[in-house]
Amino acid sequence: MIKIYTQQKQGENWLEQYRGKLPHFACVLGFTETGLIEGISAAGATPEDRKYTAIADAEFLVNGVKPNPQYPLPPLHIGASPVLISRAVIEALNIPIWLFDAGLPQPPAVSAIALGGQPAKCVSTGKALLFSTVKNLLDRGLFWGEKLARQLQDSYLIIGECVVGGTTTALSILTGLGIEAQGKVNSSHISCNHSQKWAIVQQGLKQIFDKSDPLQLVAAVGDPMQIAVAGMAIAASRHCGVLLAGGTQMLAVYALLEAIARTYSLPCYRDRIVVGTTRWVAEDTTGDTVGLAEAMGNVPLFATQLSFADSRFENFRAYERGYVKEGVGAGGCAIAAHLADNWTNDRLVEEIDAIALSLAKKAIVQ
Repeated sequence: MIKIYTQQKQGENWLEQYRGKLPHFACVLGFTETGLIEGISAAGATPEDRKYTAIADAEFLVNGVKPNPQYPLPPLHIGASPVLISRAVIEALNIPIWLFDAGLPQPPAVSAIALGGQPAKCVSTGKALLFSTVKNLLDRGLFWGEKLARQLQDSYLIIGECVVGGTTTALSILTGLGIEAQGKVNSSHISCNHSQKWAIVQQGLKQIFDKSDPLQLVAAVGDPMQIAVAGMAIAASRHCGVLLAGGTQMLAVYALLEAIARTYSLPCYRDRIVVGTTRWVAEDTTGDTVGLAEAMGNVPLFATQLSFADSRFENFRAYERGYVKEGVGAGGCAIAAHLADNWTNDRLVEEIDAIALSLAKKAIVQ
């Protein structure tokens, strides 16, 4: 149920250390105007829908299936929101959730810890965030990483994200840090829109004169989630394991936290930090997630081997054709289900299908 794609030995040691442990889940929400560009993302059928994707996902992540949600899950052209995967695991295993607002257009309908961030401007501007905002988000991330980790010294912290357009900001950060990422990132589209992403990224990066400071890089072409999660992971690694739950976006965060720890001489225990995603991301033939992780050199990359081939819902079977793939910590939560309670694929699909069935009965989706 879990495959290690890079850094095999370190990955095996990490999995063995946290087998049978119940994690906590921190989900960091952010927004970038990059996500409003026509065609940039499939996480919401229209740009207007995408304004509310993270807010709706947060509400569902915390509340599960409820009648008349304030922000219903936005419609997708094809597929179902990955938050159903995360919620199914969290609900069944009773995993504690911590929700963080790193920079949303408006607060979610459920309780979230505000980190004092702001939505980012489009990557193409080269002026995504104020430097003062980036510095504050790092400080708040460090504070909360320390606070959460002290509750988990014999377990691990899953850190997930929801940022529409976040694979484009990931490409910006990776490229700005000198990592060959062009053509390697993923997207929620069935076939990654590499040329569109690259054109936007180049436009933003051309306006940066000094790439030596990773915080300046985020201020220019990043998003608020990235810096908050980087700080959180750095601080948490001093006390517990960290599973960065996501694909390209979390590889960018890993590269960013390395650069921050090095530049600012912050203690960081990288051997306790891994990246966990879905096999739909890890084995996406329209990107190269494994090649990207290998280019970074020392990051252990895991993926749940979850398959929806036998799901009763067509919107989940669409994952097998390359739609949606990942989000809201879905891959990390599926990994946690196997680690904590040795769930089989059948059990995982059964729990996820049950959530979808409840939604269908309430006519919220499908």
